[in-house]
Amino acid sequence: MKRALAVVLALLALSVHAGGPLPAQGTIEVLFTPWDDAEGALLRAIRQARHSIHVQAYTFSSRNIGWALGEARKRGVHVEMLTDRDQATRNQHSLVNTLHDAGVPIWFEVRYAAAHNKVMVIDGETRDPVIVTGSYNFTFSAQARNAENLLIMRGNPALARAYLDNWRRHRKEAVPYERPR
Repeated sequence: MKRALAVVLALLALSVHAGGPLPAQGTIEVLFTPWDDAEGALLRAIRQARHSIHVQAYTFSSRNIGWALGEARKRGVHVEMLTDRDQATRNQHSLVNTLHDAGVPIWFEVRYAAAHNKVMVIDGETRDPVIVTGSYNFTFSAQARNAENLLIMRGNPALARAYLDNWRRHRKEAVPYERPR
């Protein structure tokens, strides 16, 4: 029985890396802005983090989300960020400098025309991970001005592993952020 379970788990791990289907598991919260409070739901997910938050952001200018990530870090949650270099350096409202100064390690994605992911993997290596993704940029406009969608998926370790593996693949190709002088 143990050997059969090990084989099934190994096959599942291979399917994750090969882009294969994953088991449907856990819950999905779906929000649409400007009608739903996507930012509030995202802030609650960040506040519930216990171990880690891995962020991939195309653009990052939401003060509320930035503050919540800083607070998570203060309470011992490991927070790391990947972001699109052009958006981080050209957007006058970017909070990358602020997050870096708060101790969040940041890397710039430079390989792609646009590093357009909008993802948070919260407690990704636990039995109850949370994946946040959708069109929702981590900005004020995403909640107040734009038509966006946000999915918060809880309780699917195989899905979290796929997202975390992808985050790490991108991290290997990224360059460390250095604060402008």
